[in-house]
Amino acid sequence: MKKAAISGIAPFFIVRNVPAALSFYRDRLGFDVTFQGPAEDDIFFGIVQRGAAMILLKDIGVTPVPNYTRDIKKGIARWDAYLHVPDPDALAEEFISRNVEFFQPLQDNDDDGLRGFEVQDADGYVLFFGNTQDRAGRK
Repeated sequence: MKKAAISGIAPFFIVRNVPAALSFYRDRLGFDVTFQGPAEDDIFFGIVQRGAAMILLKDIGVTPVPNYTRDIKKGIARWDAYLHVPDPDALAEEFISRNVEFFQPLQDNDDDGLRGFEVQDADGYVLFFGNTQDRAGRK
């Protein structure tokens, strides 16, 4: 049987304040706000998208629980989302121009073969932007 294609996946983050989260993703990380609502005066759900990456955000009246808070400082489960980026160097430059603080700077990780960087959002979720590109010849 032929497998049907899956074209993406979107993490669903519980946040403290949806308008503030939408603003962070739009203004700092360059995402588009594709939905906020259900009404202008009652925004408790939102969706942001940039390219094929989409993140769902919802305020349900509980404190967010990013992965690193459950990791007990072991550092082995810090990421809440991995965003594949063909050119992490170019994206890092864009984020620097937007004054985005990096949780971890742009770097090669020899343990897992990834090149990329981490950003922590307003609710503490850690996003890794990078890829497993061939780093041979990189200066």
